[in-house]
Amino acid sequence: MTAVDPERGPAAFRGPEEILAALALPTRGEVFSLAVPRFTDMPLFGAHPPFRVSMARTPGGLRAEGAQPWGPRNGVGYGYMAELLSATSHSGAHVDALAHVTIGDDDHWYGGGNPREHLGDSGPRRGDASKLPPFISRGVLIDVPGYRGVDALPRSSVVDADELAAVAAHQGVEVRAGDVVLFRTGYLGHWPDTEAMTRHATAGPDLSAARWMLDRGVVAAGSDTETFEVQPPPDYGDPENPQPVHSLLLIEHAIYLFESIYLEELARARVYEFLFVALPLKIQGATGSMLDPVAIV
Repeated sequence: MTAVDPERGPAAFRGPEEILAALALPTRGEVFSLAVPRFTDMPLFGAHPPFRVSMARTPGGLRAEGAQPWGPRNGVGYGYMAELLSATSHSGAHVDALAHVTIGDDDHWYGGGNPREHLGDSGPRRGDASKLPPFISRGVLIDVPGYRGVDALPRSSVVDADELAAVAAHQGVEVRAGDVVLFRTGYLGHWPDTEAMTRHATAGPDLSAARWMLDRGVVAAGSDTETFEVQPPPDYGDPENPQPVHSLLLIEHAIYLFESIYLEELARARVYEFLFVALPLKIQGATGSMLDPVAIV
């Protein structure tokens, strides 16, 4: 794997042989969707703006306004509908761009990105979503509730390196360089019941699990929660850091993070190794991209 640059993580530099090896994984031709539907006022991480769909054009509106988008020759009453989306790119299944989170008094992000030099009125110009690569990789599911024998992990439950290794061994799967590792906590098994989801919110990997994945050369990691890592962290460090896993993986090492990935069907089928495909939207100035990722076996 070649060296990364200031705007792209190691997932962007996988060679043809790695891509072909991932594409050779499926043997059954089954496709699993890894996203839940998005809808107006859907559950989101509390600090994000709401997801909204509103109509911008309708057949009735065109008729009432006397609009003629195709000119006056329209004897069949031909019309159309177009919607307006108001949403953060971090709505539903999504990937964080490298410019998503910042740290320090200078608010810097991966690769030396900083507001003074790289943040315009239309968003970050360095490490933004337009630099996100396509993800065509071997995927590995880490089904922690399945290993523990529960429906879903309790709120703020920690998954450390020892448990991560134990789950992988129990499932008979090995985490390798170039992989995308996805943690199931069971949180989205209660979607969209916000009351039930709250009882299982913010479980996830801690710093030891993040370091374990770094040691094995993963290019991205994700989970079925909106925060990926466990919240609050079991160790804030000194000085205190509310999201040490994001800082380590995204800011320091450019390891992309996926959140709100639906993993229930994969877990029920006991599929632990698969071809993972996710194609981000290349939107300049965005800090992430909504996705409709799939697992193919």
